[in-house]
Amino acid sequence: MHIDTATASADAAQPETVALFISDLHLHAAMPKTTAAFFAFLRDRATRARQLYLLGDLFEYWAGDDDIDAPYNRQVADAIRAVSDAGVAVFWICGNRDFLVGARFAAEAGVTPLSDPFVATIAGQRIVLAHGDAQCTDDVAYIEFRNQVRDSGWQQAFLAQPLAQRKKIIEGARVESRAAQRGKPAEIMDVNETAIGALFDASDAAIMIHGHTHRPARHDYGTRQRYVLPDWDCDADAPRGGWIAIDADGAIRAHRMDAAE
Repeated sequence: MHIDTATASADAAQPETVALFISDLHLHAAMPKTTAAFFAFLRDRATRARQLYLLGDLFEYWAGDDDIDAPYNRQVADAIRAVSDAGVAVFWICGNRDFLVGARFAAEAGVTPLSDPFVATIAGQRIVLAHGDAQCTDDVAYIEFRNQVRDSGWQQAFLAQPLAQRKKIIEGARVESRAAQRGKPAEIMDVNETAIGALFDASDAAIMIHGHTHRPARHDYGTRQRYVLPDWDCDADAPRGGWIAIDADGAIRAHRMDAAE
């Protein structure tokens, strides 16, 4: 097993791509360059693969499926649907920003929701997929919040409120989250190695792919490898983003965008 690093602008001949993985785009209308880069990725890369895995935080926030008809959200959903309509199997694991994505979005965007974590066999390899936030167990306050908002009763009550009220609540929560993060040591917001080991053991997988931490890297644990996806921000002075690809021969390649893209 190996990983090769290439810039996203490279268009040299590559082996057949079995699966692509992305996460943490945090899409919203105020980031037009990031949105354009995502659409280009879908059009030029994803349509050439057999499978596409969206591993959470595709959106900066998701207030409920009744917001899918907002022009920006509809544009994103339709762009993903075009990949599915091209014959690519598109899979979705929700993140900590878009955990309210539901059945309507899945149907209209053409995605298949997966549990978190999820074990897939890709190119003959057993791989465990996750968003990654559930493994940040050192951040006790966040885990408590996560458990609350993932509760079906809480979600039902929240979604029963008017859409405008939900957006107001979410915006307040985002402000509070940013303030809380500034006061936390960086290590607390990374995954806990014990939790990672437990996930490897429970899944019986030798490969793990996740996002959430915005710390792209490959971590080796003997015969096991953990791959962390990058976040995307093409509207920044130094654009960043990227994805992971698995080829038909089982090779795992990390693609990174850079300022020259």
